[in-house]
Amino acid sequence: MSLSIRLLGTSASRPTVERNVSSLAIHREGETLMFDCGEGTQRQMMRYGISFALEDIFFTHMHTDHLLGVIGLMRTMALQGRTERLRLWGPRGAARVLKRAEGLGFERTSFPVEIVELEAGRRLARTGYEIVAFAVDHAGSPSLGYALVEEERKGRFNPDLAREIGIPEGPLWGQIHRGKAVTLDDGRVIEPSVLVGPPRSGRTVVITGDTRPCEATIDAARGADLLIHESTFGEEEAQRAVETGHSTAREAAQVARAAGVRRLVLTHISARYSRDAVELEREARSVFPETLIGRDGTEIDVAFQGQERENG
Repeated sequence: MSLSIRLLGTSASRPTVERNVSSLAIHREGETLMFDCGEGTQRQMMRYGISFALEDIFFTHMHTDHLLGVIGLMRTMALQGRTERLRLWGPRGAARVLKRAEGLGFERTSFPVEIVELEAGRRLARTGYEIVAFAVDHAGSPSLGYALVEEERKGRFNPDLAREIGIPEGPLWGQIHRGKAVTLDDGRVIEPSVLVGPPRSGRTVVITGDTRPCEATIDAARGADLLIHESTFGEEEAQRAVETGHSTAREAAQVARAAGVRRLVLTHISARYSRDAVELEREARSVFPETLIGRDGTEIDVAFQGQERENG
């Protein structure tokens, strides 16, 4: 079951030659979810093969470097004759801003646009997973992070043992795997626990948006497979990070370590590090070795625990 992340924009505040402003897409089993939509995101989507047929865009907060691209994206969708709904999700205050974006510069859209404000703790149930909103700490704007949390998977079925104890391959195997005891022709009752292992965890991906390091992120990311955390500055700008409500690379790594995540991806990189972010990576890896500096176009495949992870 595929789960991958494509970074569409990894720059903080303004675009640079190397990096566009904030946006990323999650692709899961044929479904695409977007998180933030900074200026120029639709060109990044075309460049990196992200479908315009997505249905959901989640905004972490209402600063322009995270939302300005939705105006042009909706305009292109209308020009393409879209009729399917588009849902825009964001924190408190998002509706006022996004309604302006919906009507700015062009006639009424050809498709319904639903705008929903979320509170921290809201859980959106989807098929096989849920999106969980959590509070983050970003000065000057109500802000949310988001966690994509998959449901538990069934335990592993043991086909060799099933054959050994005389259960014919076919419908009975499926019943046992679904948790139902079966009765064989000779009267034996086989409980699922004989042939099916314990439930296995799904995958969790956590996206912070802009934030200071905070306990809410640690709680949301405990044991997560992937944490995508902003790292606007290096340690030499630690005071500026505090003043502007952002994090340093080292602080992001400290959050990842405290949460016990499997992997950390750093994004929202200040323009001063746009060409060469090696120092940010070094600072983070000194605290949390499984760290990657995100770049525009980076694709991360999220494997189940125990499977090999790949990075493109």
